[in-house]
Amino acid sequence: MKLPAHQRFWSPAVRGLTPYVPGEQPTIEGLIKLNTNEHPMGPSPAVLAAIRAETGDALRLYPDPDARELKHALAELHRLQPDQIFVGNGSDEVLAHIFLGLLDHGRPVLFPDITYSFYPVYCGLYGIDHARPPLDEQFAVRVDDYRRGNGGIVLANPNAPTGRLLALAEIERLLTLNPDSVVVIDEAYVDFGGESAVGLIGQYPQLLVVRTFSKSRSLAGLRVGYAMGDPGLIEALERVKNSFNSYPLDRLAIAAAVASVRDPDWFERSCALVIREREAMRERLQARGFEVLPSCANFLLARHPQHEGAALQAGLRERRILVRHFKAPRLDPFLRISVGTEAQGLALDDALAQILA
Repeated sequence: MKLPAHQRFWSPAVRGLTPYVPGEQPTIEGLIKLNTNEHPMGPSPAVLAAIRAETGDALRLYPDPDARELKHALAELHRLQPDQIFVGNGSDEVLAHIFLGLLDHGRPVLFPDITYSFYPVYCGLYGIDHARPPLDEQFAVRVDDYRRGNGGIVLANPNAPTGRLLALAEIERLLTLNPDSVVVIDEAYVDFGGESAVGLIGQYPQLLVVRTFSKSRSLAGLRVGYAMGDPGLIEALERVKNSFNSYPLDRLAIAAAVASVRDPDWFERSCALVIREREAMRERLQARGFEVLPSCANFLLARHPQHEGAALQAGLRERRILVRHFKAPRLDPFLRISVGTEAQGLALDDALAQILA
């Protein structure tokens, strides 16, 4: 078959890729943006001060390739050692290094049929086989479905885009069932109501916990992510990083992340605000007749029994409100709605009242 002209220089691997599709980043002023799970509050003032302080002559110099100050701050925060911390340019890059460095063993990697859609993209990029045990009827993970041979397991907890949380006891059971496989727990949303698996790292050398500064720390624009685990796992990620990009975090990102870790008051206050508004949004949606899944994240997955998800999304966009709709089996009736400010939540409720009428 003759290739299209614009593909004639592509590698075969590129032609076979199905890339990840990010949420829309609009250029139109005045839209209420509830489609990409960004934090409704801005960063800590201490973070902004740290960025300003770093914008000097030193920007002509490369940053610390090991981000040692950040690793020490994170180690202190999580009661670990610096050699148990890996940092990267957002948790997406950290996950990409994990798939390449720790999950390519010629056996299928396991993750749920409904989860973060970047996981199958990484498998396609690196040629890694994978299998997708289905969530149950209530969109929950069944740990017993992961009691089979595998090349690794990846679970988002809370899961995305469902928001459902797997209890820490079930994660520990998953680890005991898979002593010879790397188990990756992606905790991008754990600060909004979940219990972290970090405390299990000392007992389970195959456990790797991934975090991001994009959600609960309101730094999506700076791209800072990290992983925590046994030093042997971390060394593998460092080897991949230093074969790809020795300087993944710039000076501003490192300074901002350190300042964020050292301002626990802002962090705790801002997470509490999101949790409070999430529950208020849940009550408003349920009052409008929506079915809303239990969520420990900064978003809700909701559907209305009399309205299609795509139609609701279009109606909200006409009213200058963006939410996320996934054209995928089982997800098609749903909208994923990020938690915004109280004013944004009330505007969403008013718009839905008009559409449902």
